[in-house]
This record gives sequence, structure tokens and C-alpha cells, in this order.
Amino acid sequence: MPLYELDVSEWLEKRSSFEILIDARSPHEFSYSHIKDAINLYALDDAEHKEVGTIYKNDRALAKSLGAKYICNNLQNIIDEVYKRCRVGSAIGIYCAKGGLRSGSVAFVLSMIGYRVFRLNGGYKAYRNHVLEFLKGPLSTKFITLFGNTGCYKSKLIRALTPAIDLEAMANHLGSVFGEINGAQPSQKSFEDALFEKLITLKDEICFIEGESRRIGSLTLPKSLYEAMRSGINVEVSASLENRISCITSDYKSVDKTFFDECIKKISPFIDKEARDEAVAKFNQNDIAKVAEILLTKYYDKVYKKNENINVFINSDDFDKAIKTLNEIREKA
Repeated sequence: MPLYELDVSEWLEKRSSFEILIDARSPHEFSYSHIKDAINLYALDDAEHKEVGTIYKNDRALAKSLGAKYICNNLQNIIDEVYKRCRVGSAIGIYCAKGGLRSGSVAFVLSMIGYRVFRLNGGYKAYRNHVLEFLKGPLSTKFITLFGNTGCYKSKLIRALTPAIDLEAMANHLGSVFGEINGAQPSQKSFEDALFEKLITLKDEICFIEGESRRIGSLTLPKSLYEAMRSGINVEVSASLENRISCITSDYKSVDKTFFDECIKKISPFIDKEARDEAVAKFNQNDIAKVAEILLTKYYDKVYKKNENINVFINSDDFDKAIKTLNEIREKA
């Protein structure tokens, strides 16, 4: 079967036909960031990749020879895994870091077995350049952006609407000083890749999104997206204090004392000492609702910067009605 080598645009158009998509890079490279739906069938493991890379700086011939030997050792596992996943003759996509020895070697062997192999010229680097170029340019997607004070169920609304981009889910962060409760965030590369993959499916559609700041935890929104999500229809969402407290206690119910104390320390310069001490005392008493009330009224509401260009105001206390109103806004846009 033939081996096809395609540039990134052609390869992306073709990938919906791939039975599997192979990332031939090392596990560490893959875990840091990878193309959507790829599986990691490495040509070199982490230790082998590091060793070959170190030798390559001084002796390229030796490095290539050693790399080829390691790839041959790893090919058995790759062949077994590919054979388990798809029949011979299937279309397979493959890439490595720069479209070199690793993906080329694996692609050649799989094509000789009888698979139709489509290798990405330039590898993941070419894909990343394509992503960055896309995110630099103006976006064709139009946005209905939800703004509002903390706890107004903006994220819950986003997750109930379609099409929508859930930035907090993509960033694995709730967008506040307490936002890291779900663990580590993805890398900036991985975050940008996910945004690209979502945006190319939307094209010229009207999409719901939350009006996040430019930074979500350690991650930064592309300038093009940040500007686009403020230049469409801007909606200010409000809710009763009672419902906002309920929202916050639901979102942050897993906060432990160590994490809470660290976050309180970060916001200490921006909250009255009396309010801070009361919040700490109530947390120690396990009165989480009171903690939420204090933080909402004494910290979050005071630091929240309202968007001056609001087109529509809605209230989320009646959640179903808010969803209906937002869908009507989209239909009329």
C-alpha cells in the first residue's frame, strides 16, 4: 500500500477518514500536548529519546544509527497495537515532532504491511504553526458572551447551551483565585490546540461563551478570541445572593483547609481583615455557605469589573427561562 505525505492543510482535511491517528513521539512529548484524538505509539520512549537527542548534538550518524535500532525494537509493540485496532488496508494518520525519522520509519513499515498511511509533513511542529496562524487571524465565529458577578450560573448556562465553548472546562480552572480545585491545568500548547479544534468546527456559527479575563489560571487566551468574544452580543447575567451562594458552595465543595488557607493568603491585600478573619473562622466551623456569602459580598463583587458594553440583561434565578431567552437571542442574531 502507498505511503502518502501531506502538508498540514491537506492532512487535516483527510484525518476524518483515519481509523487511528498515531503520535509517534515519546510519552513525555505526547502528555504535554498532542493533536486531537491521537494515540501514543512511540517510536522512542522518554529515555531513548533523551539519549538519542544528546548524542545527536555531537555525532549525528551515531544518533541516527542508535535511534533506528531503538525504533526497530519498539516496532513490534506498534504493529501489534495497530493490528488489534484496525484491519490491514485501513487509513492511518501518523506524525512525530518534525516529520522525521520516527514517523517516517513507522509509516514505512505499516505501509509495507498493507495499511494506507498518511504522514504529516513537518509533524506536530507544522500543526502548531498552523494553529498559531489560525489563532492570530480574525475569527469567523460570532459570539454571545455571558458576563456577570461570580456565582451567577454563567458556567452552568454555557454547559446547557449549544453551540458553546466552555473555557473553564478546557482550562481545567474555575477562573478565580480558588479555581485550581480540579488539579493541574493543561499546557498552553494543549489549551490552544483544543481551542483551535473547537473553533474550526464552528466556522461562521453563533456561539455562546463566558466572558473570561485574558488569563484563566496560568493560561492565556489568544488575543483574537479575547477580542472576538467582546465584540458580539454581550449579556449581563444576574442572580439572587441566595442562588449565588448555592452555586459557589456546589462548585467549591471539595476545597480543603490547606488549599483554602493558601487562597485566602493570596486575596488578603484585597479584602478587609475583619471579613477575611470571619471567612477563615466560618470555614473552620464548616459553615461553607457563610464563607461563600462573605467572599461574594466582601471580595468578588468588589473586584469584579463590569463590562460597559452590555446589550442584554437577564436573570438566572429561573434557569429554564434564562436558557430560553438566550436561545431566542441567538435565533434573532
